[in-house]
Amino acid sequence: MSGRAGGFDPQTCQLIAVFNGLFAESCNTRLSGGGEEPVYLPADERSGHHQLIFRHDYFSSALHEVAHWCVAGEQRRLQVDFGYWYRPDGRSLDEQKSFEQVEIKPQALEWIFSVAAQHRFQISADNLSSDMGASDAFAAAVAAQAHSWCAVGSLPMRGALFAAALSALFGGGDYLDPGRYPVDPLYS
Repeated sequence: MSGRAGGFDPQTCQLIAVFNGLFAESCNTRLSGGGEEPVYLPADERSGHHQLIFRHDYFSSALHEVAHWCVAGEQRRLQVDFGYWYRPDGRSLDEQKSFEQVEIKPQALEWIFSVAAQHRFQISADNLSSDMGASDAFAAAVAAQAHSWCAVGSLPMRGALFAAALSALFGGGDYLDPGRYPVDPLYS
C-alpha cells in the first residue's frame, strides 16, 4: 500500500467519501475497501452499522458493490451478501446463466455509475477459470436495463443519489443519456 490515506488512490478515496457522506447516517451503511473478496455485512452485535466492503483498492469493485447495494431491497440488506447464491470461478453453463440473471441490474447500474464517474466500465462474467465470457444475451440485457433506467429517469433511489453525486464530483454530466450505453463496446 502507498502512503496515501488508507492506501487508496485519490479517486477511490473520493468515491468512499461520497458514498459515506450520502449513506453512513441516512442508511447506517459504510463503504470501505481493502477486502480480499467483496462482501456486504449487515449490522450485528460486533458492528452497529452495515458494511459494504470492496476488493482491495479497486474503484470498479467499489462501483459494483455499491450497485448491488442500491438494487437490494430492505430484506436483502439484512442478509450477508444480500442472501444471493454465489458460485465462484468454474461455473457450469447453467450456473453461469443463473449468475447472469442476478447480475443484469447491478451491472447496468455499475455502468451508469462508471459513466457518471468518467471511469471505464467492463462487463463481467466473473468466471475466469472457464472459457465463458459474458454471453451476448447478458450484454444485451445489461445495455437494455441501462437504456430503460435512463430513458424514463427511474434509477433506484439510492442509485440516483449516488450517480448524481459521482457526476457532480467527476464531471460525467450526461450519464443519463441512453446513447452512452451501446452494447458494442461491452465486447471490447
